[in-house]
Amino acid sequence: MTPHADHDGGAPGGRDDTPASAGELDARLAAASYISDQATSLALWLALRMDRPLLLEGPAGVGKTDLARAAAAALGRGLVRLQCYEGLDEAKALYEWDYAKQMLYTQLLRDAVAKEIAGAASLSDAARAIAGSEASFFSEHFLIARPLLAALRSEAPVVLLIDEVDRADPEFEAFLLEVLSEMQVTIPELGTIRAARPPLVLLTTNATREMTEALRRRCLHAFLDYPPPSREVAILKVAIPGIEPRLAAQVVAFVGALRAMDLRKLPAISETIDWARALLLLGRRAISPEVARETLGVLLKHQRDRSDAEARLGALVKAAEQAGADEPAT
Repeated sequence: MTPHADHDGGAPGGRDDTPASAGELDARLAAASYISDQATSLALWLALRMDRPLLLEGPAGVGKTDLARAAAAALGRGLVRLQCYEGLDEAKALYEWDYAKQMLYTQLLRDAVAKEIAGAASLSDAARAIAGSEASFFSEHFLIARPLLAALRSEAPVVLLIDEVDRADPEFEAFLLEVLSEMQVTIPELGTIRAARPPLVLLTTNATREMTEALRRRCLHAFLDYPPPSREVAILKVAIPGIEPRLAAQVVAFVGALRAMDLRKLPAISETIDWARALLLLGRRAISPEVARETLGVLLKHQRDRSDAEARLGALVKAAEQAGADEPAT
C-alpha cells in the first residue's frame, strides 16, 4: 500500500484485462505501487472472477481504500467512489432529480401546459389532463446519477468503492443489499436498472460498528491488518525510491514499537511514509532521541499519545537502532 489521492478516473478506452491468476493480479498491484499480501490478492481475484463484492475490514490506515485505487489501475478500469457518512441517503448515493431544471422547463412550457388544462372543469380534470405530460419530467433527461447508479450504468466495467460503509446508518446498509446481491437498483419512476457491466465492488469498514449478517453473506471477506516489518519496508521503498535500507528498517521498527503501545490512534502506513519523508527532509540518515521527539507530531495526532511515547522514547529508539544494525547505511 502507498498513499495516493482518491479521485474518479478511468483508463484510456476503458480497457479491462482480467488477470488469469491471483499471482498475476498481485504483480499488477505491485506495478500500481501497491504491495499486497497473498491472502488479499487471492480474495480480490476471487471477487473479480465470481462477480462478488469484497468486504475489506481492518483498522484505519492499513491500505483498504488504496487497494481500490490500485485495483482500478491494475485492471484498467475507472474508479467510482462513494464516501459513506452518517445520514447518507439514496439521493446522495444513487440518484436524484434535477429539480432546478424541472422548474425551468415548467416555466418554458407553461403555455403548452395551459392549453392542456384549458378545457378542464375542475382541478381533478386538470390534473388528469397533464398526467401524461408529467412523466416526461421524470425521465433520464432530468436524472442526476450519483456513484451507485453511475457505476451500474457505466458501459465499461469500473471499480466501485463504497468507503467506510460502517459510518453510514443501518438503514442505508439495508438499501445496499439489492445492489450487492443483484447488481441492480429500482427507481420508482423508471423501473429496474441492471448493471450493463457488473462493477467490481469493494466495501471498506474500520469496524466502528458491526456489519449485518445480511451484508456479510453477500460479500467475500478480507481482513487487512498492519503489515509485517518486511512488507512495510518494501512499501517504504516503493513510496520513497532511494531511501537507505538502514533508515527504512529503523523507521518501520520505531513505528512497529509504537503500534504495540496502548495508544488512542495507532500510526497508519501513510504516516510511516510521511515520517520517513520528514526525516529525509531534515537530512537524517538515522533515528536519534532528539529528532524522534521533535517529529512525533507526524506520527501521533493526540497529545496523550505523544506524552506516552515520549516517556518510552529511549526504548523506542533502541528498538529502531537494533533493527537497523544489520542494514547498510547506504
